[in-house]
Amino acid sequence: MPVLSIRPRRLARRRRFVVCLLVVAIIFGAGAVSAGTANAASFGRFYVSGCGMPSTPVDMWTRWGNYKTVIALDGLRATSDVSGWRHETRIQRMADKGVNVIEPVGGLASFYTDWETKSPGSKITYRYRWTCRLNSIIRELDARGLAVGPRGKYALMGISMGGNAAMIYGAYHRKRVSHIFSLSGYLNLSAPTMREAVRLSLLDAGIAAGVGPFSADAMWGPPWNIRWVNNDPLAQIQRMRGMRIRVGAASGVWGRYNNDPVGSIKGTPLEVVSLAQTRAFQVAAGVSGVRITTDFPSVGTHQWGYWQDMVFRAKHSGWFRD
Repeated sequence: MPVLSIRPRRLARRRRFVVCLLVVAIIFGAGAVSAGTANAASFGRFYVSGCGMPSTPVDMWTRWGNYKTVIALDGLRATSDVSGWRHETRIQRMADKGVNVIEPVGGLASFYTDWETKSPGSKITYRYRWTCRLNSIIRELDARGLAVGPRGKYALMGISMGGNAAMIYGAYHRKRVSHIFSLSGYLNLSAPTMREAVRLSLLDAGIAAGVGPFSADAMWGPPWNIRWVNNDPLAQIQRMRGMRIRVGAASGVWGRYNNDPVGSIKGTPLEVVSLAQTRAFQVAAGVSGVRITTDFPSVGTHQWGYWQDMVFRAKHSGWFRD
């Protein structure tokens, strides 16, 4: 009888011990999964409306604990479904290593600026107001707690057309932007023939996209309008003093990413012009005593692979840190 009375108690203790082990295993197992999830960047998309334009999708790759958030602007031929950065590069991987990546979608031939009027002859029936839209995007990012870093400001970068826009938007919005980066941008619009070149590029981009030609006069007015100077990064360089400024452009020489002969032939002269414009900005910064960092690779054309490399070099150099 005593033996029979002891065994149930032993079994009960053993069961309690096993249950405790299972609970501990579940807790630590769940903790490991949670930690892994916390360390990986997450993807999301939100939409921003207003400003008299259709809503804009904004893709984001974020991770808790990152030290900076960068907004990446597209080029002249931006599409309305996905950013060229997402389609052509892997810069989103920076979100796993300290830098949240934000990619607004759209902006075809817009220079990400507020236009004077809607463009006559174009199927776009509304007036571009991209400065207004960028303001709204930043407010949305603020609401999501993405103004990270000691200064609570954003980095802004762009390629080609977006390079000009990043510099100008940053110069006029220093309270929200601390870092500006132009990759193969056109930073001296007051140079001879540049306003004519912008005019032709807007015509071509609209026709190629099937929406009809865009008018440069609808954007910043006729060539003598002061808005052309107001949107010239070189002319506005003093507004950028004290910001973290980075500019880059390649030589136009073909390299590892020139697998498309047609695209490469088109991209070579574009990059050569951008290089001249960026060098002019570098000289102006030196004369003005405005500190900048530069990236002038000896090989590269006006193509995404080279821009991706520029971004990763900036990341590895610590440029995105406050």
